[in-house]
Amino acid sequence: MRLAFDSTGTADGLTEAVHRLTGNPEIEAAIVLAADGNVWSTDAANAAIRQSPLPLVGGVFPQIAYDSESLERGTLLIGLEHTPDVGVVEALSNPDTAFETAIGEFADQWPEDNADRTYFVVVDGLAARISDLIEGLFFRLGLEHNFIGGGAGSLSLERRPCIITPAGLHQDAALVARLALPSSIGVSHGWTPISDTFTVTESAGNTVKSIDWERAADLYAREVYAHSAQIVTEDDFFSIAKSYPLGIARYGAEVVVRDPLMMNAEGKLVCVGEVPAGCRIRLLNGDTNTLIQAAGNARDQVMPQGSTRSGAHSLLFDCISRVLFLDDDLHRELSAVGGDRPVCGAFTLGEVANSGREYLDFLNKSIVFAVLE
Repeated sequence: MRLAFDSTGTADGLTEAVHRLTGNPEIEAAIVLAADGNVWSTDAANAAIRQSPLPLVGGVFPQIAYDSESLERGTLLIGLEHTPDVGVVEALSNPDTAFETAIGEFADQWPEDNADRTYFVVVDGLAARISDLIEGLFFRLGLEHNFIGGGAGSLSLERRPCIITPAGLHQDAALVARLALPSSIGVSHGWTPISDTFTVTESAGNTVKSIDWERAADLYAREVYAHSAQIVTEDDFFSIAKSYPLGIARYGAEVVVRDPLMMNAEGKLVCVGEVPAGCRIRLLNGDTNTLIQAAGNARDQVMPQGSTRSGAHSLLFDCISRVLFLDDDLHRELSAVGGDRPVCGAFTLGEVANSGREYLDFLNKSIVFAVLE
C-alpha cells in the first residue's frame, strides 16, 4: 500500500493526490478517508471521484488521522495493489429495506476463491438501521473473513452525502468493499459500568423512548447526576453525555457501547446505532487512563510486545467522541496504539469490527486497530 495526503481539503487536492498514486503502476485503486471540514462542494467532489482513473472507496468522517495527528481538514488516500470488489446498500434508514437481499445482489456476483480477505465497511453514521445492516452482513458474508470500518458523517449531525464509491458520494447508504488483504484486528473501549442494570422498554431504531417504563432522558439524567452531580439538559447534553455512554450487555463478551447524541423535549435519547427494546443496559464511565490503556490493549491484541510485523500496514478507526473526551491527551492514545509507528485512519461515528472469530458489531466509543498484511 502507498499513501497520498492532501492538506487542502479541496476537490482539486483530491485529484492531485490521486495523480500521485497513479504514478505507481502497481496501484489499482484507493481507499479515501476525507475529513468533514473539507471545503469541497458535493458537485466538485463527485466530479473528482467519478473522473478518477483509480476506483475510489471510503467516506467523509468527522476527523481523520495522518502521521499520528488528528485533522479536521484533509484527505488521505491509501493505494491498493488490487481492485476491490465493491457493493453499495442504499436506503439504510428505510424500515422496508431487506438487507440480506440487498447485500446478496452484489455479493453473489463476486468471484469465489480461497484467498484470505478483509471486508472494509463504511456506513452513514447517522442512519437509523445500522445494526440491522451489520446483522445482514453477518448472515450473508459470515465471519470467515475480518471486517473493519466505521461510521461516516458530520459532528454537526447534519445529514449529507458521506459515503464514497466509484460512482460518487452517497447519503443514508453503506459501502462494502472486499479487499484482497488478510488482516489482524484489535478492539477495545475502556468504559466501565457505574449504574444498576436497566431494561430498554421502548425504542425505535437508534431512538430510545423509555427505560424501565420511564422516559429515557429522565432516567439517564438522574443516573448521571447521581454519579457526577451534573445536571443534564438539552443544550449541554452532548458535552456531558460524551463521558456517559450506554453499555448493552452481551453474553460472554464486552458490552457494546452506544453513544447518546441528543435528548429532546419528549424525553427520548437519540444514539449512534440501534438500542433494541428488551436489551439490558447500564450507564458507563471512564477516564483518560482507562481509555489510553484500552488503546494499548487493542494494539497488543494484534501486535504483542516484541512483535514488529515488518511489511504490515496499520489502519485505525477511533470513535470521534474519544477524541472529544481525551482532548489534549489524544496524542497519548495515538502513541499507545501506534507504538513507534505513525498512525493513519479515521475518527468515526461508530466503528465496525470483528476479529474473524467473534462478534461482528457496530460499536461506539471504541478503538479498532487493524494490521493489514
